Amino acid sequence: MRDKLAGILPPIPTPFNSAGQVDQRALAENVRRWMTTGLSGILALGSNGEAALLEDDECDAILATVREGVPAGRLLLAGTGRESTRATIAASKRAARLGADAVLVRPPFFFRTQMTGDALVAHFSAVADASPVPLLLYNLPGVTGITLTLPVVATLADHPNIVGMKETSGDLERLGQFAQVRPDKFRVLCGWAPVVYPALVSGAAGAILAVANVWPDACVTLYEHVRAGRHADALALQQRLTPLAQLVTSVYGIAGLKVALELEGYQGGPVRAPLLPATAAGREDIARALAARPQAIGAGR
Repeated sequence: MRDKLAGILPPIPTPFNSAGQVDQRALAENVRRWMTTGLSGILALGSNGEAALLEDDECDAILATVREGVPAGRLLLAGTGRESTRATIAASKRAARLGADAVLVRPPFFFRTQMTGDALVAHFSAVADASPVPLLLYNLPGVTGITLTLPVVATLADHPNIVGMKETSGDLERLGQFAQVRPDKFRVLCGWAPVVYPALVSGAAGAILAVANVWPDACVTLYEHVRAGRHADALALQQRLTPLAQLVTSVYGIAGLKVALELEGYQGGPVRAPLLPATAAGREDIARALAARPQAIGAGR
């Protein structure tokens, strides 16, 4: 598992049809296309997958479809975070049965003021004890309002079934500290595209990036530039990726990501309420960013 936790993975969106149901055929087609690229694998049921808006049976069906399209040699991560420890364990067991290689678990945050370090350690440890597959921590303070601290992560990294984490923030100092906790077994993946180049330089083993859904080859090339020591090329590519990355995350969110996918020939579809579709102005901004793509943006060396 440690060797698989590297490279670039997209946190894939969930395509819905006009009736608001999961479009399994569109999902399968997107996965097939992503797997023709150099991506290391896929994260299904993450925040970009609108996981918080899905029913358990929908989650299970999505995982089954994605697993069919992801070859055994590539990684399938499944987001299984729930508000209760019990529900998170149940979701993790189902994901394992459906073929997930590992699960990604966010902190419970409804009772965030009571999620002390001890409570978080107890929660993640209980899930890791029960999960049939390895667990990755998911630190996304911008959504949960909870920051996994260095002492909490260092304690959890000693658990034999906790193998890494996704760090979704621009805090490079914290990411670098996490990367040094247990470098022999615990790997950190960057989840914030505007800082992916410095994150890789700071010790991240790879990245899970929304923009990798849209421009997978460019993201993989950036990773390969860093691995090969071509830092000027990596920085130049970072600068080209950042405007689109911001538009499909912090500016227009999942609706913007789905617009970008559709403009690039993927299947996006509508978002699920209470999310709203992208505005006409948003579509124009995203189209301009896509049009500014350099011709050789995805070319390796």
